Amino acid sequence: MNYGGFWLRVVAYLIDFVILMVVQFALLFAFGETVTDTTAGGFSANTQSDSPLLNLVLFIIGIAYFAGFESSARQATPGKAALGLVVTDLDGRRISPLRAIGRYFAKILSGLLLLIGYIMVAFTGRKQGLHDIICSTLVLQAKPGESHIDTDVFE
Repeated sequence: MNYGGFWLRVVAYLIDFVILMVVQFALLFAFGETVTDTTAGGFSANTQSDSPLLNLVLFIIGIAYFAGFESSARQATPGKAALGLVVTDLDGRRISPLRAIGRYFAKILSGLLLLIGYIMVAFTGRKQGLHDIICSTLVLQAKPGESHIDTDVFE
């Protein structure tokens, strides 16, 4: 089985990041918010609003994007799908929405630890980050629904 390696996953994330930034900037603009930082005198990618409600909406959009796509029949965000990657459980099956939400929050932990949880992807045998290990998931180079793993390999 071909696992989704570190650099493929980075590129997939960058695609997803651009998509989410477009959506978030559009929402901020629609609600009259700005995306410039006047104290620094330049453009800022900070998409936080002064409105707690809008910040909550942006947070929920992020969760819905990653968890929704990764637990869908596509098994991948648009970025992962563009690179032929899918998210599966350890047996190569589609993950549940609850596991996908857990994976989303586990990614926060991966990032908080100086990104070491993400860097682990480059060094683990099955190319798993900390969030994958916590949630028992894999990222595979496969088509949705065709990523069944030979479990005898892991025994």
